Amino acid sequence: MTGMKTPRGFFKPLAIGAPTPYRELPARVERMIHFVPPHLDKVRAKVPEIAPTVDVILANLEDAIPADAKGAALAGLVALSREVDFKALGVGFWTRINCLNSPWHLDEVATIVEKAGDKIDVIMVPKVEGPWDIFYMDQLLASLEAKHGVTRPILLHAILETAEGVMNVEAIAAASPRMQGISLGPADLAASRAMKTTRVGGGHPGYRVIEDPHADGSARVSVQQDLWHYTFAKMVDACAAHGIKPFYGPFGAIDDPVACEQQFRNAFLMGCAGAWSLHPSQIEIAKRVFSPDPAEVAFAKKILEAMPDGTGVAMIDGKMQDDATWKQAKVMVDCAKQIAAKDAEYAGLYGL
Repeated sequence: MTGMKTPRGFFKPLAIGAPTPYRELPARVERMIHFVPPHLDKVRAKVPEIAPTVDVILANLEDAIPADAKGAALAGLVALSREVDFKALGVGFWTRINCLNSPWHLDEVATIVEKAGDKIDVIMVPKVEGPWDIFYMDQLLASLEAKHGVTRPILLHAILETAEGVMNVEAIAAASPRMQGISLGPADLAASRAMKTTRVGGGHPGYRVIEDPHADGSARVSVQQDLWHYTFAKMVDACAAHGIKPFYGPFGAIDDPVACEQQFRNAFLMGCAGAWSLHPSQIEIAKRVFSPDPAEVAFAKKILEAMPDGTGVAMIDGKMQDDATWKQAKVMVDCAKQIAAKDAEYAGLYGL
């Protein structure tokens, strides 16, 4: 395809002295990405206590951080990188930067790499519109990594929150070996599309299907639907095709844990690795939902044991299994193994 890097060139460092890009993503459990406003001293002080309970701590610099607090948020991120040993805790340390056309963007990326480049695992980039945004970030990070002696590549995570980004999601997923994953950003995407909703994720009471009229004129059953299903499925396919991770993103109704759990479960069933947690109450929901059910893991293990090389056919508990279900079982057991290695509670539940 014209305009794309050659296969060999794809994995070359983009600056002299920059670290070699990963050929495979590091194996990390990322069931929840927990957002922290680093400009608030009180919240930042709780991070050492919260960190062991989550898979990822994200120091947020973008939306929800007031303009006059951007500098304090950046300073708070640097302080967190020095005060908390995230690696020792087995916790990812991410940040969400300000968008590429903001006045804070360039200085904050330069500061992050200089002062926390060896601690930051992933930079989340908002409002990614196309592969050109990733090309830019890829080159910028390589130059800064080389300048400051960073020895491992900082990965990139795109937020899908504009109509143009959705249109280009496959090219975004394929743009760089730095790509770690993509999250759905429903609030900004709703604005970009002129959608008639102020909800952040989830279904909508006005977006429904209704059964045909009854001959007797009785009430017709109507069911609320998910506004985001098309976009979400398109994003999951783009990520799966390019070996990166899809994430649900935010669920804004903090006061509705039942709906949050259902939305997270839908995402998990469709192939998502995790979701954002905007409030401590959503941490346990994400942990429960994005950890496979122990009974399903046990059944998946049975399939792998009955078909060690993934070939042939086996009848297990009255259900026929073949190479396709073997692949599904392997995905589930591999996920369970990653979680068990991080979380002693699940190691016991999974018998791993």
